[in-house]
Amino acid sequence: MIAPNPTTGLKPPPTPSRPWTNTRIAGHVLMALWIIAGISLVAYLLGNLEKPILEALRPYLPTDWATWADARLETHEIDSFLERFGAKYVEGFLVTLQIVGLSLLFGALLSIPIALARSSTLWIFSAPAYAYVYFFRGTPLLAQTFLIYYGFGSFRPELQSVGLWWFFRDAFYCVVFAFSLNTAAYQAEILRGAIQNIAQGQWEGAAALGLTKPVTFFKVILPQALMVALRPYGNEIILMIKGSAIAAIITIYDIMGETRRAYSRTFDFQAYIWAAVIYLMIVETLRRVWDKIEARLTRHLKR
Repeated sequence: MIAPNPTTGLKPPPTPSRPWTNTRIAGHVLMALWIIAGISLVAYLLGNLEKPILEALRPYLPTDWATWADARLETHEIDSFLERFGAKYVEGFLVTLQIVGLSLLFGALLSIPIALARSSTLWIFSAPAYAYVYFFRGTPLLAQTFLIYYGFGSFRPELQSVGLWWFFRDAFYCVVFAFSLNTAAYQAEILRGAIQNIAQGQWEGAAALGLTKPVTFFKVILPQALMVALRPYGNEIILMIKGSAIAAIITIYDIMGETRRAYSRTFDFQAYIWAAVIYLMIVETLRRVWDKIEARLTRHLKR
């Protein structure tokens, strides 16, 4: 209800309705088509869950419904895609978590010295760090993975002579190595920007208290910088999860690797739909968890 003007006692004129232009009609039609397509896709995918749902509900159904469920379970109308490949998707999910988790951990450890070197005023430290970051941020992750997996494979005799062939002959190790180097470059820039965002007075105050620079960095500067870098770090984790699908190209059976194998055996396009749903669920879950973590760690900054 529109309240009257307290001065004049008159109600303002009603807001004129928006005209139905061609653009507005087209927008509503496209939105309706997207909704119909989404509902159809969900119904199609849920058809894979019909068998486990009927088996779980069978003991609790009335007689008529139980008879229908038995007849339904005996037919061949129920799609068994998830029954055949569901366990493989779970295995691929675990492999993806291992790759992303190890890569982020090693990348985080490597990013600290790189960020410090990038911030150094001595060119002997800053120049190599700049070249490292420039290369790994400026070239595709796929090319980097190929360069490590296939490139180092060309030097098998030399690697065997130094005892490193066991590492570079394994695709899993090569993927973790390539992903770690890549994410270290991005994390180093995130950390460097966060460190530079900390006021210079923090360094000066710590020096006035007699703290050494290493103690000041790890006890004072780094914790504050990590607070600033929380959101960019969350974005980097999400990008790594989506980028991990590259591992499937070099015979790693992660989520995408299992998807490719399932599709090669069935030629059923829903293999890729389920992969997209799994990636979407991972990203959305991580986003919500990261929001909770950020809110918890920065609660003292709220007003």
